[in-house]
Amino acid sequence: MKKTIILITILTMIAMQANGQGWVKGLGQKVKETAKQSVENKVEQKAEEAVNKTLDKTEEALKKKKGGNTGKEDTESDSNDETTQIGKGNNSGQQQESRLTSTTKYDFVPGDQILFYEDFSQDAIGDFPALWTSNSSGEIKTVNISNGNWFHMNGEDVVYCYSKNIIFPANFILEFDLIPNDEYHGGLQVAIYQDDPQNIIEMNDDLYPGLGGLEIYVEYDHWATKGYVASPDKPWLEASKYSNPVEKEKMNHVIVWVQNRRVRIYYAGTKIIDSPTNLYPDIRMDKLRLKCSDNETKPYISNIKITTASPDTRSKLLAEGKIISYGINFDSGKDVVKQDSYASIKEIATVLNENPGVRIKIAGHTDSDGQDALNLDLSKRRAANVKQYLVNEFSIDASRIETDGLGETQPIAGNSTVEGKAKNRRVEFIKL
Repeated sequence: MKKTIILITILTMIAMQANGQGWVKGLGQKVKETAKQSVENKVEQKAEEAVNKTLDKTEEALKKKKGGNTGKEDTESDSNDETTQIGKGNNSGQQQESRLTSTTKYDFVPGDQILFYEDFSQDAIGDFPALWTSNSSGEIKTVNISNGNWFHMNGEDVVYCYSKNIIFPANFILEFDLIPNDEYHGGLQVAIYQDDPQNIIEMNDDLYPGLGGLEIYVEYDHWATKGYVASPDKPWLEASKYSNPVEKEKMNHVIVWVQNRRVRIYYAGTKIIDSPTNLYPDIRMDKLRLKCSDNETKPYISNIKITTASPDTRSKLLAEGKIISYGINFDSGKDVVKQDSYASIKEIATVLNENPGVRIKIAGHTDSDGQDALNLDLSKRRAANVKQYLVNEFSIDASRIETDGLGETQPIAGNSTVEGKAKNRRVEFIKL
């Protein structure tokens, strides 16, 4: 304060000698205003410092009361306090909302027995598939975004039925790969049903065929299921969900798990539908049929697989000493585990985590297509990649896992059929 007054006095005296009384008067006024502002700023600064000291002491006291300010617990407490204030409103007027989050369990694990497999590999490009029948037309093709043969359902008002009966157990899993075309306005309807022995025509146009069964709708904007019986007095048992639609002109892997009357649909790592009473009781399904919803919908389908439902991985590996997995998938000729294999490998990781003394061997197997040496090398690389997946994703100690590849040398079925080849392409986990 004294320094400020001395400065003002010196400036005033200099101004009086240089410019006269008028100019001095104006300068004096300016100096007074400057001095006043300086004093006010000094007062405000002192007041702010005093307030900050008080707040610091109060905050320190609160932290001591909570038990110290080190570690994660205090950070979470501060966050919770802030959330509480946001809920009540704050002085700035900004309104924020806490987002609702939830978790669920992706509980699908493929079974260990293949009941049916169709990849159209036995059919020539350009032909209609030999084991199917239709009221229209269709054609086997190849596509640039995936390997193998694909059935292009390109007829009009078209229905496709697998010619032979398939004995579906009470607990089974249906999987297929679907590529919707760009004009996918309607959708694909997959029917699993009990055939009507009185109907001597193999193919019919009925929307709900046979004595009863399940319709699965893969639409362009939603999913739906309908359980039905051939009776006008019985209502449909329906479930639907408008989320996670399939992507056009891309390969989509769809999974349907039927467990007695319960139906679950999985897509892109998500459980889409879980309906506990989606089927009528006492329906013995034995037929598979595909239908396009409209004339613009002409999708491609392949890799149709039906397996028994998932085994008890824990008891089977520990008691029987071996698990055969058909749920660990690779692209053709490649050794990198695909994303849809996560749940199957997680089951093995759970067994290993719950039983730290257990060691395993991972053995890769192929079918007989291709050269023997290449198949042997591929099976070894695939087994090694599964091990790396267990180590990286689930922190399993690498020393607990051995790997081996046996190529086509140990088939468990004949390689002359599509189903046989599918059974031979497998990964085995063997308890050591």
